[in-house]
Amino acid sequence: MRFREASGKKKRKMAGAVSPITRQVTKENQDFGTASVDFRLEDVEDCLIYDRHGVPVPFKKLYQERKSVIIFVRNFLCYSCKEYVEDLSKIPREALEDADIRLVVIGQSAHRHIQPFCSLTGYPYELYVDPDRCIYQKLGMKREETYTDSAHPSPHVKSGIFMGQLKSIWRAMSSPVFDFQGDMHQQGGAIIAGPGSQVHFSHFDMNRLDHMPIDWLLQHAGLQQTLDFSHKPKIIHV
Repeated sequence: MRFREASGKKKRKMAGAVSPITRQVTKENQDFGTASVDFRLEDVEDCLIYDRHGVPVPFKKLYQERKSVIIFVRNFLCYSCKEYVEDLSKIPREALEDADIRLVVIGQSAHRHIQPFCSLTGYPYELYVDPDRCIYQKLGMKREETYTDSAHPSPHVKSGIFMGQLKSIWRAMSSPVFDFQGDMHQQGGAIIAGPGSQVHFSHFDMNRLDHMPIDWLLQHAGLQQTLDFSHKPKIIHV
């Protein structure tokens, strides 16, 4: 009897163990956002962001007409941001169009770094910069990194910290214009907003690995199909 009881406890423990990545992509998990937010988009709607040509655009232009998924990244040299945006580039354009979702990435470097970063990551959608970090600061995004035992590492980051940082340093050294392409201590986040000034979801990163899973974000924004961002080789049955 004792053996059966112990065995049952062990089975229940194994059944209840869920990997961090699986928990992240589950829509029902409420750890990734709340219905209420402690900021108003009206406070940042007139902040200027810049396109790859240096042309200023009011932030509100991104979400006034349609629902937008807006991703704020740390800096363009950050290896985890690079790998996250590489996965964003895999989203089929037809999927976004069918769901009427606008996808936007915002960085905090000078606008001259936009085109090289898009070429590096293969990212084909909208990308702007907020070099003064006006929106980052007014929305209350964190500066400095915080790690907790309950933190879920991003499923989109493939490199370890050591190798990732080496890659970032090498990109900085080999860049024609040597700079850090943004505040190295600034963290990013994600919001789903629009049409109008309605905020449907917000998540501010605690650290460089605290990205929202892309599939979860898109489904929360209204995308019906499930996208596969797995980096494991797929088995094809013939």
